[in-house]
Amino acid sequence: MAAESHHNPLLEDFVFPPFDIIEPHHVGPGIRSLLKQLERDLVELEATVEPTWPKLVEPLEKIIDRLSVVWGIVNHLNAVKDSPELRNAIEEVQPEKVQFQLRLRQSKPIFYAFKAIRESSSWESLSDAQKRIVEAQIKDAVLNGISLEDDKRQQFNEIEQELEKLAQKFEENILDATKKYEKLITDKKDIEGMPTTALAMAAQKAISKGYENATVENGPWVITLDGPSYRSVMQHARNRYLREEVYRAYITRASSGDLNNTPIIDQILKLRLEKANLLGYDNYAEVSMEKKMATVSKAEELIEELRSASWSSAIQDMEDIKIFAKGQNATEADELNLWDIKFWSERLRESSYHINEEELRPFLSLPKVIDGLFSLAKMLFAIDIDPADGLAPVWNEDVKLYCVKDSYGAPMAYFYFDPYSRPSEKHGGAWVSVVVGRSRALSRDGTSSRLPIVHIVCNQTPPLAGKPSLMTFREVEAVFHEFGHALQHMLTKQDEGLVSGNRGIEWDAVELPSTFMENWCYQRDTLRSIAKHYETGESLPEEVCFKLRSARTFRAGSELLRQLRFASVDMELHTKYVPGGSESVFDIDHRVGQKTHLIPLLPEDRFLCSLSHIFADDYAAGYYSYQYLSDLRSPIFQWAEVLAFDAFSAFEEAGLDNDKAIKEMGLKFRETILALGGGKSPLEVFIEFRGREPLPEAMLRYNGLLP
Repeated sequence: MAAESHHNPLLEDFVFPPFDIIEPHHVGPGIRSLLKQLERDLVELEATVEPTWPKLVEPLEKIIDRLSVVWGIVNHLNAVKDSPELRNAIEEVQPEKVQFQLRLRQSKPIFYAFKAIRESSSWESLSDAQKRIVEAQIKDAVLNGISLEDDKRQQFNEIEQELEKLAQKFEENILDATKKYEKLITDKKDIEGMPTTALAMAAQKAISKGYENATVENGPWVITLDGPSYRSVMQHARNRYLREEVYRAYITRASSGDLNNTPIIDQILKLRLEKANLLGYDNYAEVSMEKKMATVSKAEELIEELRSASWSSAIQDMEDIKIFAKGQNATEADELNLWDIKFWSERLRESSYHINEEELRPFLSLPKVIDGLFSLAKMLFAIDIDPADGLAPVWNEDVKLYCVKDSYGAPMAYFYFDPYSRPSEKHGGAWVSVVVGRSRALSRDGTSSRLPIVHIVCNQTPPLAGKPSLMTFREVEAVFHEFGHALQHMLTKQDEGLVSGNRGIEWDAVELPSTFMENWCYQRDTLRSIAKHYETGESLPEEVCFKLRSARTFRAGSELLRQLRFASVDMELHTKYVPGGSESVFDIDHRVGQKTHLIPLLPEDRFLCSLSHIFADDYAAGYYSYQYLSDLRSPIFQWAEVLAFDAFSAFEEAGLDNDKAIKEMGLKFRETILALGGGKSPLEVFIEFRGREPLPEAMLRYNGLLP
């Protein structure tokens, strides 16, 4: 392996991955060589395993980590630097990777060793973190088919192989379908109302397509289905026909031709059901709930409870929009359609709160937002964040590397920040992924712990016309949100690598730090610190800050209903749907839509074909707990939101204008919520921070349901 590593950057002994020299042709040989070595390591572990930490958990963690790090690099590049060559390379070697993972997860010597620890007299002497690791490993092994008879286990493994392949293809089809749509506009009348930022992006896209003389003022302009472009059209384009065309294209992405995800959805659901039945469950949702706090019945009950509660609010929202549109003499006011709602609700928001999203952009430049965010992190958590560009290679020139340091200047963690949309090669959305996690067993010197390194990836408006990235407030929230996830990985003090960061935390609770950080966007001093004009340095006026905070719950009922559609469909598809039965997945979606949409879904709506969270991510039968794109805020239904708002209320009680108290509370949050990782249950960790169990009042107040 040493000789091969000399030629293959994936196999080098690196601290920071050599992103600048990894090419698609390295993937196959690198992964295969790695798997051979890990197979040898696994055989040795099985032959020498004992029910002790040094003889079981530490060598197992090394095997898991090595594969996780190298495959993580490949997977990351696939998400941020997509190419046909890289796709092909991954597709060729992925079955071998999955095969080894199954071999590892179904290792009976390892399984029996964990069970022996669980049943031993020394069990009570283990730490909380060690106990959670043991119990999680036993549960994971069972959910991965270790108890099945040989023929059924073989069937289970074939299903897992196919599901991994289908998920990969599902994501690729979405990206390709998004890239495929382009709308060339040459007439100024067709882009009336579109903000300068959106037109600059559209002109830049036109230039990249060969229209060398394209300008912001005179075009031509190319509209795409990439997030920033799509949202700008739906919110601002006065041309109703343009909004309709773009909307129809967006909700039918990846639903026809070579990029059709419909048969992939059917096959995924069929295989998930087969997998659940093999494991002895009635449906896949029951399997999913094994790693969550909720149950199927509780999730279904609360989805309906919230749907009922938000319906009347959504009706009022629609009535308000109609009245406003009529007041503006809009010809479509009496027959508003799905492509009109975002446009007119944005006009109503502007009128009600005197907030214009585009006028805010000059006050929300990325450099100043980042400065304010880092200053907030310093105050709350006693850390410094310094640029570390040049310390490690990156995959794109826009990517920045930062070092997180403690109050003595010692490095604690590193993170890459990849902020801008690149629709030709980068997946949509925003996310955090781990390069390496904190771990004592995997430290280089054998004494200290390995420092965490993470990616923060966003898809916000890029710099245009010589200006820095000028952001929408939604994009600011996304940066704060993802930074919260990163903090849990970077500030963990958990030395057991299998539960450091957010590893081992029940899925319902992983959004606590991210939602907590979002709340600071609306806090007066933070808002004033991040919202400064990119040219003059002038702070956003006090009254505008107040209006932004007031507008936080604008149309909350309607937004909640929209997300309940996906949560409801997700649960029904994974509990009651019969593959090949009388109802298609779209029949179910449209039936659910009758209860969640005041304007009926279009007959051709195929948005499920681009809903990767359900069909290519970890939110299958768990969309009810998804927070970032949704507003699922309920005292039971959205557990992480209750925790996050209640945690933030502790800072309010301490006094947001009391720096000393805020710093003390911040350090307490760091030492509990951020430090303990999955080493304790989320409820125990919260009680350690708050001194009591969580209460829903703060969450209800922040959502305008209490004074």
